[in-house]
Amino acid sequence: MTPAITTSIGGAGHADAAGTITTRTGTADIVIIAKEPVPGLVKTRLTPPYPPDQAAALAAAALADTLETVVRTPAAGRSLALAGTPGPWLPPGVRVVPQRGAALDERLAHAFDDAYDGRPIVLIGMDTPQVTPALLTRAAAALGRREAVFGPATDGGFWLLGLRRPDPALLRGVPMSRPETGRIQLARLVDAGLGVAMLPALTDVDTAADVSRVARRVPSGSRFASVVRAHAGMLAKGVP
Repeated sequence: MTPAITTSIGGAGHADAAGTITTRTGTADIVIIAKEPVPGLVKTRLTPPYPPDQAAALAAAALADTLETVVRTPAAGRSLALAGTPGPWLPPGVRVVPQRGAALDERLAHAFDDAYDGRPIVLIGMDTPQVTPALLTRAAAALGRREAVFGPATDGGFWLLGLRRPDPALLRGVPMSRPETGRIQLARLVDAGLGVAMLPALTDVDTAADVSRVARRVPSGSRFASVVRAHAGMLAKGVP
């Protein structure tokens, strides 16, 4: 039998007009994998036009918005697999776990293992501040019916991977940060015999063009939108 890939995922819980989920408990753990937003070490592809401090400020805003979304999402547990030191952007209720491994495929595999407590896991990065509680709740609900859930990124990667049960073999050896990463990762899941539910594609913030695209999709009051507006003004004036 060919493993099923479904493109429609039903929701769990009720979302109000603002997108806030009113369900009080979640069925899965949510993990964010992230780097400490240090100038010169994060979002280096944004330079130029953004100087390293502004690129780091954008990364910090994206991470803070993502963390807030995760806190607003019903979840059995919330973890941050972090490379670096927590900062003031870390909200209460999120457990910090140091990243392990060298290459990104190893760090992702370890993040799943370190967070696993017998429940399904939904893992996302820090680069999609437009993510909503409704999307994350849909991902968690999908793992009640499928073994995996996959959110492709518009650059060919992926912004979300959910697994009912972690298996390092599903991630190790997948080439990361390439245009074919998402295709290879999805094929790895299907070849393992897993039923995969699909989420909509989102744009990762990797380039200056991505900043503009994502800024149009986040709420106007988000930290990311505020930082983009502030830095747009400085760039227009030629202020480094």
